[in-house]
Amino acid sequence: MDGNNIGKCPVMHGSVTETGASVMDWWPKSLNLDILHQHDQKTNPLGADFNYAEEVKKLDFEAVKADVKALMTDSQDWWPADWGHYGGLMIRLAWHSAGSYRLADGRGGGGHGNIRFAPLNSWPDNGNLDKARRILWPVKKKYGNKLSWADLILLAGNMAYESMGLKTYGFSFGREDIWHPEKDTYWGAEKEWLAPSDTRYESVENPATMENPLAAVQMGLIYVNPEGVNGQPDPLATAGQVRETFARMAMNDEETAALTCGGHTVGKAHGNGDASTLGAEPEAADVENQGFGWVNPNLGGKATNAVTSGIEGAWTTHPTKWDMGYFKLLFGYDWELTKSPAGAQQWQPIDIKEEDMPVDATDPSKRVMPMMTDADMAMKMDPAYRAICEKFMADPAYFDDCFGRAWFKLTHRDLGPRTRYIGPDAPKEDLIWQDPIPAGSTGYDVAAVKAKIAASGLSLSDMVATAWDSARTFRNSDLRGGANGARIRLAPQKDWDGNEPDRLARVLATLEPIAAETGASVADVIVLAGNLGIEQAAKAAGYAVEVPFAPGRGDATAEMTDAASFEVLEPLADGFRNWLKKDYIVAPEEMLLDRAQLMGLNAHEMICLIGGMRVLGTNHGDTAHGVFTDKVGALTTDFFTTLTDMSYKWEPNGDGTYNIVDRKSGAVKHTATRVDLVFGSNSILRAYAEVYAQDDAPEKFVCDFVAAWTKVMNADRFDLA
Repeated sequence: MDGNNIGKCPVMHGSVTETGASVMDWWPKSLNLDILHQHDQKTNPLGADFNYAEEVKKLDFEAVKADVKALMTDSQDWWPADWGHYGGLMIRLAWHSAGSYRLADGRGGGGHGNIRFAPLNSWPDNGNLDKARRILWPVKKKYGNKLSWADLILLAGNMAYESMGLKTYGFSFGREDIWHPEKDTYWGAEKEWLAPSDTRYESVENPATMENPLAAVQMGLIYVNPEGVNGQPDPLATAGQVRETFARMAMNDEETAALTCGGHTVGKAHGNGDASTLGAEPEAADVENQGFGWVNPNLGGKATNAVTSGIEGAWTTHPTKWDMGYFKLLFGYDWELTKSPAGAQQWQPIDIKEEDMPVDATDPSKRVMPMMTDADMAMKMDPAYRAICEKFMADPAYFDDCFGRAWFKLTHRDLGPRTRYIGPDAPKEDLIWQDPIPAGSTGYDVAAVKAKIAASGLSLSDMVATAWDSARTFRNSDLRGGANGARIRLAPQKDWDGNEPDRLARVLATLEPIAAETGASVADVIVLAGNLGIEQAAKAAGYAVEVPFAPGRGDATAEMTDAASFEVLEPLADGFRNWLKKDYIVAPEEMLLDRAQLMGLNAHEMICLIGGMRVLGTNHGDTAHGVFTDKVGALTTDFFTTLTDMSYKWEPNGDGTYNIVDRKSGAVKHTATRVDLVFGSNSILRAYAEVYAQDDAPEKFVCDFVAAWTKVMNADRFDLA
């Protein structure tokens, strides 16, 4: 026993940063693979056999809705409801759960109940939403695993609106909870909450220069700063930020105006007190708070005393009623800047009539001043938003419909296609943002199609690369993209650099007639061609395999495709085909991990696919980097055996590529990129590579490659789940 440690506690103390206990803390430039395993099955207490999509169908949907509506007016002493109605709080909970969605990478959103975990549960903009989740707990407790938190949170927003008079557009169940925070999602580089937004813009005066894939203007906000750009009121400048951030969340100007106006038709903001007296956020709070943050010592059981954003007041005269009151006040009065009791910048009406003032949230005998945020004033002062609002005011039914549809889009954007919708209130209408795809045929002769492909003269690399390019757009984050629909035939995908447009056009010119002759969809034929290439490559390596195939993909049309929305799916890099569109600040190997995670791959699936794609000769532009084999087109383990062969040394060329040099002769045997060499340099990835470099690995490698390939080809086949 080490005498120096006698009497010392055997438990490590301090934070990771203080102790240096983390590998990433010791070596911060190491490639962090955690993103590939952020939802490891070991974190799920429900077990691998639990199927939420089947369990939720067993719910009594009407009973659930009735229970959620009932709690809206069941005010609790520990967190009293404004005017005795939790509607505004539940709408904010649903909104902020869904509102973290961003179009660029499909991450964020309400589809997994991520708002339960850090950092989202402790963002300043999500202040006191911990109380809303606790208020919902009796319903979650009652229905158990048949009702996910993700579904319940968004359902609560719908029921809040319906309880206050809005006929919503619809609702679908089917969101499965995660059990661990998505800690590797990039929310920004800032190290402090609400750091000036300049840090994520090239120029804060030009909102379009915000760093991708970010959408919110500051760390810890869902959208924009309600007090103005960097807290300085200027409605026209705020309008620019509102427009950009909502566009990055897949909303156009009309949807943005509808959501802003409809969201502020009910409820209130809270800033009637001293924000400095609030306790720490949930993740920093002491254990006796039991997950509650922002403890308010001055609440005193009164809704009026709550402090959240620091802004204080309701937007309308009747904050628990769906009506046109927002427009009546915003456009019926002139407004001036003032400050809330908590010191926040806000706007108040000039010479408001007493009957237009809302009553106090706790004491209905008192009238109080309404308010508007800088974003609300943007709806009045920005010409485009004002014109939309005037259209809404002239036709309240149109406003109701626009808001209902925009709210549905906000809360369902990352649920995936309509085929995944569950429950009696799921709308039947196909919406363009759902990326609709018609049903495909399953009645054709698969063997005959494969025979025609085999006789077509297409090369193995043509078949495999085209199938890969069609399928690799899939994003597990919001379930968009993938091979189903064969949108690789359509704008914008047919013209993407990463899809090698000339080669793609040539391959499609061969495959499309085969689809027409056989009754198969082009989408199915593209995947079948890739499968055939894999089978040929396995045979060349000495193994007879049949790649699993399920017919039934459909072919989308241009009319079913929002081309502008698909632009964000364009790959800027594809490590699987050893391609970069250009040099980026982010290392190629980090971009590979990001792409692999979006595709739903884990580390060993990623490395297996990389090794196979290299020896199949599927590199973009037919480059030889990483093709560590003399038997191109055979599904061998040569990539791994070469990578781990110490008879070679690796020498940089100074241009991002490397030579693989025979130590004895000095001859250059192969070339490589960083993406190739990371599988030998990173200790975790090398461990996987060594598995496939072993003498007993070839058959396992073929089986593993086929399984990973099939996973990618079927990633968007939700009908097969």
